[in-house]
Amino acid sequence: MANLYSGLVRASLYRVFTSTDVRRARWESLSGVCVTAVESRPAGVLENASTSRRPFKARVMAFIALTKPRIIELLLITTVPVMFLAEQGVPDLWLVLVTCLGGYLSAGGANALNMWYDRDIDALMERTSQRPLVTGMVSPTECLVFGITLAIGSTLLFGFAVNWLSAWLALGALLFYSVVYTMILKRRTSQNIVWGGIAGCMPVLIGWSSVTNSLSYAPVILFLVMFFWTPPHYWPLSMKVKDDYARAGVPMLPVLASNKVVARQIVLYSWVMVGASLLLTPLGYTGWFYTLVALLAGGFWLWEAHALQNRAKAEVTGAKLKEMRLFHWSITYVSLLFVAVAVDPFLR
Repeated sequence: MANLYSGLVRASLYRVFTSTDVRRARWESLSGVCVTAVESRPAGVLENASTSRRPFKARVMAFIALTKPRIIELLLITTVPVMFLAEQGVPDLWLVLVTCLGGYLSAGGANALNMWYDRDIDALMERTSQRPLVTGMVSPTECLVFGITLAIGSTLLFGFAVNWLSAWLALGALLFYSVVYTMILKRRTSQNIVWGGIAGCMPVLIGWSSVTNSLSYAPVILFLVMFFWTPPHYWPLSMKVKDDYARAGVPMLPVLASNKVVARQIVLYSWVMVGASLLLTPLGYTGWFYTLVALLAGGFWLWEAHALQNRAKAEVTGAKLKEMRLFHWSITYVSLLFVAVAVDPFLR
């Protein structure tokens, strides 16, 4: 069985990396590492042991972990401020609560389905080795049922308590993340996070539609901001843990390209992102406060992005990359920008 599984892993990795024009030599190296890790794992990692004897509280926390709460916090940060912008003031608080709950359930369902599908490579990566399916706290069947239940429940909640436009947008984001990104893009292309990030951009559309039951240029602009924000947000983290991705055979850009190449891409996306963030004001959606925050926060972002690029160029001389500086700032940046989106209507 181990030999059969090893053969399947090698065949799968060959299809992945030949589809992205990576040289056969790199594939041989990565597949060898991946197969070695698979063969050395204790039996039962992929097929989890019985969960019936696990403590109840630990099981509850495991199911919560399936939803990736830390990631959902960031999604809600981009949802609620857009509701203030759409209302040009304080939206109905009950609507805000229901939208946040629906957004949590929808994103949580997508994250659970992501963990269900990725449980094989999660077992190979250090940063994901304690996820509930890898440890056996939750079985694959339980995770799949849980994810589908959240998907159905969130769609119905949005449809009946908010509006059906928001419901379809949320369902579209869930399907895009769990199917297009997780099952199709992630293991096949180094551009996985670029296009897969579309799912993480959808909350701005949902926030606007939940208030207006329509869409406009403002949420589309903010959608573009988040689209161009995602790669320079995630690639620094990928640079930090690229050995993890290589071990699992996931072709993240930092696995396949040098730090210098990745840093250059980060700078390019950063400039487009900052430029997109400044479009709201000339179109009349925001005023001086948002513009000031966008300029200052965006300027500091570009400073950090170029500093990362300079360190990547000097890496051969022993300079430390310090890639996580930009990753942490990216979270602060998006928080400041969307707080400005919410506050701006009160200062105009």
